Amino acid sequence: MIAVRIAQFLLSLTILVVLHELGHYTFARLFKTRVNNFYMFFNPWFSLVKLTPKKGTEENPEKRRIRFFSERSLIVIPTKGKDTEWGIGWVPLGGYCSIDGMVDETQRTDKLSEEAKPWEFRSKKSWQRLLIISGGVLVNFLLALFIYIMLMFCYGEEYIPLKNAQYGMQFSEVAQAAGFQNGDIIISVNNQPVERTGDFVEAVLLDGNNKVTVLRDGKHVTITLPADFTANVLKNQEAGLMDYRFPFVVAAVEKGSIADKVGMQPGDSLVAINGTPTIAFQDVRHLLEQNANKTIEIVLVRNQRLDTITMQLDENARMGVQVKSVLDYIPTERKEYGFFASVPAGISQGINTLVGYVKQFKLVFTPEGAKSMGGFITIGKLFPEVWDWYYFWNMTAFLSVILAFMNILPIPGLDGGYILFILYEMITGRKPSDKFLERAVTIGFILLLLLLIWANGNDIIRLFK
Repeated sequence: MIAVRIAQFLLSLTILVVLHELGHYTFARLFKTRVNNFYMFFNPWFSLVKLTPKKGTEENPEKRRIRFFSERSLIVIPTKGKDTEWGIGWVPLGGYCSIDGMVDETQRTDKLSEEAKPWEFRSKKSWQRLLIISGGVLVNFLLALFIYIMLMFCYGEEYIPLKNAQYGMQFSEVAQAAGFQNGDIIISVNNQPVERTGDFVEAVLLDGNNKVTVLRDGKHVTITLPADFTANVLKNQEAGLMDYRFPFVVAAVEKGSIADKVGMQPGDSLVAINGTPTIAFQDVRHLLEQNANKTIEIVLVRNQRLDTITMQLDENARMGVQVKSVLDYIPTERKEYGFFASVPAGISQGINTLVGYVKQFKLVFTPEGAKSMGGFITIGKLFPEVWDWYYFWNMTAFLSVILAFMNILPIPGLDGGYILFILYEMITGRKPSDKFLERAVTIGFILLLLLLIWANGNDIIRLFK
């Protein structure tokens, strides 16, 4: 369900952005720095709701006016607060925290031409400004660690070890071209055992290891991957490198469906289509797609006996059955954690996620990686079509790690750009001019906007392929 995916994505993004900006806000308040505006979502042209502070403070109201965003609002609620204007915009793709006396995308330097006031960001000590800027990244990473800790404590950890893939793996076209065969069981990479699919993908695609040992027809076979294997995987843009194979066994038959009309029953195991053996679910799906709108002959096992059925598929190649899942056939490994044991396990998960993403980020600078970049549509597709709190919080933690890492990059306009300038000041004793900061932030903002257009443009192009 697209609506469920969108709802999960927007809720996750809202949580991450609000807490990120609260990180800046909290440190600003800790050092008695004024925050002019705090908005959930962006508000170009108008905002939905804003809570305005009372007038009459020593601050010039004009300084609260910010670039790019509007002062108009559908609902205005006066508050007793003296400083911060709180609001909700109508574009649910981010938010912002406008700190008084800080050169950023929300303020112009001509508003900072007067002598610095005690409550302004620019009047604070360099280490205080460093903490104010770092607050958002710090909160995002701590949030990810907290979520991972709670997931370990509440749900434990469950996964399918590669060694348990008794039916082998189903490989993408690129992987098969490199030497893998459907049904191979992965044993090791460069003679190092790998336990999970994520370990295998990281070792091969990110670390560049090229010697893979698999179990094929009872024998160990070593596959030497080509030097351009990672580039080919990115270029092909397939949904996944590999997946677990499992039998096609009917769990339920939809009433009135094609399968129902020809007498298929729960428990039926489909073993051949038009004379071609189908060992796994993936084999069945592939042959069905090839025979859309055609009459097919299927062989199935029912009560330990073979039976043959003929059916006419529709244009979607659907029979109308629900199939048992991979977890019904392949044993998983499960680890339970008490509260204290979940803390190091969750922290380890967070650090490993960060390290893996940093390794993955380098692929962005390759032609294939740039073309495979995705925007909001790609991120939204990471969420499942049905609401699942475990997957929601796991994905929120993952996105929180990404948000922390992306914001720490030393690009003007991002937190990392400001951190770079402050560190320069702390080392050299010279503070960059406000005019220089404004130009740097403007350039950084334009670059980020172009990157956003590129990533979301890739999403749109893929929709029409």
